[in-house]
Amino acid sequence: MTVLAENPVTVLRPAATSQHAVRCPSSAGVEALVASAKQEVLVMSTQSISDRDPIGGVRRVDHENLRRGVRYRVLVPDTARTAPVLANRLGALALAGAVIRTVPEVPTDALVIDGALAGGKVVLREDRTAAGRSLGTAVFGLSSVVTTTAELFERVWLSAVPMTASDLPDAAELNGREKELLSLLFSGSTDESAAARIGVSVRTVRRMVADIMNRLGARSRFQAGAKAADRGWLVELAG
Repeated sequence: MTVLAENPVTVLRPAATSQHAVRCPSSAGVEALVASAKQEVLVMSTQSISDRDPIGGVRRVDHENLRRGVRYRVLVPDTARTAPVLANRLGALALAGAVIRTVPEVPTDALVIDGALAGGKVVLREDRTAAGRSLGTAVFGLSSVVTTTAELFERVWLSAVPMTASDLPDAAELNGREKELLSLLFSGSTDESAAARIGVSVRTVRRMVADIMNRLGARSRFQAGAKAADRGWLVELAG
């Protein structure tokens, strides 16, 4: 750990002699800082909460913090909704009390710890190497950095789509009927004709569409179709 004396910045780097530390740079230092939270932790993760990410990774201490009343708000990419392992972890975090939202793209990796309190901290990732490996994380105590990062979080948060534990299915992939429904709607069928085609009620069609949109983090039916097409979920329909 290197402390820069002239500025309230601590740089946490992986230990060169530890293979585990290289895979999980600065995780112990970040975990200790998160454990000190008194009021709120804000999480922005571009990697959809990866085990190897000291900023976005779901830690035991996060669940411990939630149990003792620390508020959590988490921003992750829409793709987290359809990744089974990540969806399960997010679901567990939501059940523990965290508020989770998704956006198409998260602008940066950051943790804001007690940003509204004196002594609040921000954890940011250092620049990556040419191979994409993180060099470490930096902890900032400067009020201007804390405020700016928290404001960025709040701006993105306003446009993000809520995600609750009930939105997360046991399997993230669509089943055959859901794929057929989405394909019908994306090709221009009405709810009524789609319902007749797949043999369910119009009410069931609308419930299925709402569930699919939640799963994809889509803000409209058209966007849900586009996102599903990107994932190869739309089926070819017989004439």
